[in-house]
Amino acid sequence: MMRRVISGAACLATVALLLVQPLRLAASFPLYGKQTALPPGTELNEDALDVPREVFHSESIGGRKSYLVNLGDLAFSSPAILGRVARQAGISCNTCHVNGASNPKLYIPRLSTHPGTFDTTSAMFNPKSDNGVLDAVRIPSLRGVRYLAPYGNDGRTASLRDFVHNVIVDEFGGPEPSPTILDAMVAYINDIDFLRNWSLGPGGRLTERSSDAERRGELIFAKPFPHNPNMSCATCHVPSAAFVDHLQHDVGSGGLFKTPTLLNADFNAPYFHDGRYNSYDQVVAHFDRVFDLGLSTQDRHDLVAYLVAVGDGERPYERDGVGAQLKEINDFASVMDNAIPAHDADIIALAVDTVDLELRELIEQFPDYKDPSVSGGQGERRRARAALKDLVLRLRRVDLAAAAGHFNVAADEYRDYRNLSVAAVPNLLLAAQPWSLFDPATHDAHYRALQQTLAAASN
Repeated sequence: MMRRVISGAACLATVALLLVQPLRLAASFPLYGKQTALPPGTELNEDALDVPREVFHSESIGGRKSYLVNLGDLAFSSPAILGRVARQAGISCNTCHVNGASNPKLYIPRLSTHPGTFDTTSAMFNPKSDNGVLDAVRIPSLRGVRYLAPYGNDGRTASLRDFVHNVIVDEFGGPEPSPTILDAMVAYINDIDFLRNWSLGPGGRLTERSSDAERRGELIFAKPFPHNPNMSCATCHVPSAAFVDHLQHDVGSGGLFKTPTLLNADFNAPYFHDGRYNSYDQVVAHFDRVFDLGLSTQDRHDLVAYLVAVGDGERPYERDGVGAQLKEINDFASVMDNAIPAHDADIIALAVDTVDLELRELIEQFPDYKDPSVSGGQGERRRARAALKDLVLRLRRVDLAAAAGHFNVAADEYRDYRNLSVAAVPNLLLAAQPWSLFDPATHDAHYRALQQTLAAASN
């Protein structure tokens, strides 16, 4: 379910594909050379094999994601809704918030102070938003965001809809989004659930499975501060309220910032608004120092044990593969089930462009038969790539028909696309998966070879 952003090494293969298949799509720029959208040294974590697991509330209660949630998911993964530089670089909202979680490895020189941070007020994506200061903030997870208002690290925005609008238009210089797209993105973000944590019971209290250290840490968490008996860790991180109080506080980090949730926080490093700390040990040491808590070594150990228990989550990562990729692509494409009968050419175009990009990225997970870093499976890889290219072409016919107002033709083309995407194509991709970049050994060999090529090109 990782929506890979094409950049860096992966762009070499993508550019080659674009030369062979000259379809309508803005090519992503590589992260090197004279025509670059992002500075050298950028890391977007696009080659990850294990990706955050995304849990949707609508599915977890036994239902299905709605059209609006799927449309929001589509827009969230589309560079097309953002400004020119983001589109050129292939950056979408999902680049920073992978599967609705965070991206702790994201690093863009001149925009990041640490991996997992990003300056939202720089000139790179929107000169109008530049405040002239490198003030990168931590990239937050969006899990459980419906419980976590207000929004922004400083809690400056009460409305999630207003916050999303600000990100698109002000931070990334995108065009004014339609009300439907804004509503859809809010619906999608609100549908992302916390990972289930079996260590927590009703009211956010530890369950009977907890260790002695975790229980001692829970008591310390609720214990009044020595110099302010009206305050404790639990005063701001309210266990019964998703470990937040919806307020802003000065905790000695340089200003007023909203209380972040501790749920699933084991997977949300770095910590603090500016990502200055990489571990709970550092966070606990900060509070001990700033608030003069007088914690012993054992107290610190127990408090960290408690934070780890609270911040845990069931199956936080999953291995990327053909099945997960196709499910997401099919979810994206499904918005055309509504958009084509509604004659909504704009939504059709957005869906086609986004699914097109996803399919092209999936093609590059099956290295060309000429790739010397991969041995075996030449026939399987060739058939997989050909099948995906055929889907790209069929999608384009849907878009061309809709743009011309021939929605009956678009419906027929889309039906053919869907039939192939759920029948023949999955079998061809699964047959080629052992020689794809979803295979760890193939993945490592392929990226070693690309890194060597990039190193030689830069010398």
